[in-house]
Amino acid sequence: MQDVKDRLAREVAKDCKTVEDVHNTLKDLFRRTLQEILETEMSDHLGYEKHSVEGNNSGNSRNGYSRKTIQTRMGETELAIPRDRNGEFEPHIIKKYEKNASELEQQIIAMYAKDMSTR
Repeated sequence: MQDVKDRLAREVAKDCKTVEDVHNTLKDLFRRTLQEILETEMSDHLGYEKHSVEGNNSGNSRNGYSRKTIQTRMGETELAIPRDRNGEFEPHIIKKYEKNASELEQQIIAMYAKDMSTR
């Protein structure tokens, strides 16, 4: 996992010229990580991966996204929360009606510090 972190840091450093560039890149990385976790939660909820034929005629399937803006220490972050046709999907990472993710940021940072993946 340390190799992944080192490669990621090198990739981020390539495109960053200022501290603001670093800040914006980390904010985008945080957003993308949350988005990936939400997609994984939806796959777990439905029991099949996105675009899988297993979802055909399954009784419940993906049904687009709803936009949600959360407040983080890095500023506002807009997410696309996946929906299912039956309206049963309850995200765990960002609960419904939750608008502040400052505590969540600490948990994700701690998770990476312990060499854990987002899955």
